[in-house]
Amino acid sequence: MTLLAPILFAIAAALVMHRIGVWRTASHLDANSTRLADRRIAFTLSRLASALDLPVIDVHVYEIEPVNGLAAPDGRVFLTRGLLRRHARGEISAEELASVVAHELGHVALGHSKRRMIDFTGASAIRTALAMTLGRVIPGFGIVIANTLGQALTARLSRQDEYEADEYAAALMVKAGLGTVPQISLLAKLDRMAEQGGRAPVWLASHPPGPDRIAAIQALDAKWRRAR
Repeated sequence: MTLLAPILFAIAAALVMHRIGVWRTASHLDANSTRLADRRIAFTLSRLASALDLPVIDVHVYEIEPVNGLAAPDGRVFLTRGLLRRHARGEISAEELASVVAHELGHVALGHSKRRMIDFTGASAIRTALAMTLGRVIPGFGIVIANTLGQALTARLSRQDEYEADEYAAALMVKAGLGTVPQISLLAKLDRMAEQGGRAPVWLASHPPGPDRIAAIQALDAKWRRAR
């Protein structure tokens, strides 16, 4: 019971922190976003909607400059203002934007938000158990090792989510008649942008390296072509 109590406390604390984080994220997005109103982009997105048998796909603009897309815990999909500025300058096409939306729809459809809550909670419990165990064996360094291993585990699970969302997006883009080329070309562009600012070690990064994601999408596309 002595070992179990801190672990149960860590799980409860992680759940509370996640709930608070979800509420703060929703509030922040509400205050810093608007509905996407660009008709040219909406026309391209209508092809995704048609492929999903939906009347429309609601996309919101998150007013920050970093180039990104995101799926909120409540299921809403966002494109950042920085991403749309790149589109306005002709650096990113409407089809490439559609691939971002398709990827974020994948996170929503596959329930990654709920899965990440479970992952975060489990990682917190593992980190607590390791910190207690290693702290007795390696005083002073046990908690550092435990935190590093916990971060690596969480990052690995997050990278798996990204591959799954990429696969969903690729299938949706193909079904919509847009193909995987926009998805691949955008990942290549994003990879070049990331190189300009450096990146975390692959084993700690929450997203897989761009070339690995591109290779996975190309392998999927080749498999689908052979099956036709």
